[in-house]
Amino acid sequence: MKVAFLSQPINIISPHDPRGSIEIWTHEITRRLARHCDVIVYSKKADTQKAFERYQGVQYRRISATADEKFAYMLSAVDRRLLRFCNFKHPFFASSLYYLMYALRVAKDLESQKCDIVHIQNFSQFVPIIRTFNPKIKIVLHMRCEWLTQLDRAMIQSRLREVDLVIGCSHYITEKIRRRFPQFAKRCQTVLNGVDVNHFASANDQNVAKKKGVKQLLFVGRVSPEKGVHVLLEAFQKVVERYPLVHLEIVGSKGQLPREWLIALSNDDKVSNLSSFYHGFSKTASRGLSYFTHLQRQLFSFNISNHVTFTGQVPYAQVINYYHEANILVNPSFSESFGRSLIEAMACQVPVVATRVGGMTEIVEEGKTGILVEPGDAPALAEAIIRLLSDEGLRKSMGEAARKRAIDLYSWEKTVEDLLCHYKNICDSNE
Repeated sequence: MKVAFLSQPINIISPHDPRGSIEIWTHEITRRLARHCDVIVYSKKADTQKAFERYQGVQYRRISATADEKFAYMLSAVDRRLLRFCNFKHPFFASSLYYLMYALRVAKDLESQKCDIVHIQNFSQFVPIIRTFNPKIKIVLHMRCEWLTQLDRAMIQSRLREVDLVIGCSHYITEKIRRRFPQFAKRCQTVLNGVDVNHFASANDQNVAKKKGVKQLLFVGRVSPEKGVHVLLEAFQKVVERYPLVHLEIVGSKGQLPREWLIALSNDDKVSNLSSFYHGFSKTASRGLSYFTHLQRQLFSFNISNHVTFTGQVPYAQVINYYHEANILVNPSFSESFGRSLIEAMACQVPVVATRVGGMTEIVEEGKTGILVEPGDAPALAEAIIRLLSDEGLRKSMGEAARKRAIDLYSWEKTVEDLLCHYKNICDSNE
């Protein structure tokens, strides 16, 4: 079996130093999958990268997207200015013009590679282009977001006709797709994300912070409005009042997700209200204040700046160090298709506090591996954190249960096993 993975054109895939969720998933899955079949990864070429590379049994074929980026930048700027008036369900980033040359070059190259399967990440507009040049290839569309159920129904339906398998990264995503497109329900399957349960394990010794009695809270993720970091800081103020010897580490890149990719599409009022953090959609945002600037102002107004560190993005291999130092992992997101930081923390035997949204409700066994609260509820978030901080026995029991759950459900080996099973099924199908 020969499988090609088509990465999002917004991602730079580097197996030597994967950073984002999709980059990490691609690296971990493809190197394991290469033990069973031939694997190619198509991705956007960075200036410093080779066009072709083989690493850990995987062939990387990188495609220049310079022309696409210039065109996308120009039209996206227009698209954003017209956001108040345009059809949110049919934005430019979801159109067939978005990175069209990138998709065409991949489709043409796939012709010569004679792959059995192409596995596309999120961007459904690539499906008809791939199908045109590769009529016999099996197409897998892997969704890590809610676009299939948020974008224009007729547009998505026409693309799904050409797809052999739709994968959701959580049952939450998969079931939403099935409900919206019942005619394609049998093609929809869930393949859960994974974690290296051997690498992400509990520390052998207590870290310095714990020895000093300092309680450590950890957030891992993009510092963007939908991730709810502003709610976490509000809750953390209340935590500091009860536990002065507490510290919050915020690990992740500082960059807001484009409003049209999530907030403009959502039917959830709590998510839609996050528009206030975007330029042109509120008086505060229109004065040019970024989300990160807003968070910095919160630190000082809440008088917690000495208790919080914004670490920024760190190499994936180093993230484990922050989990080892943490007493609790907190994910206060308003929208989360899965929640990778939860399973990483759980594998490290760290209990979690998360919001009752999306795929996170499947990961966390409430009261057993962690605590769930409603999104945007800072007092409830604070109380959940305080409850765990005040009960070492509860933290220990939850951490142990979390580790077991991570091993049972979320190992990369299980993810690869599930993928191979689905690949075999669509290759054997004559549908």
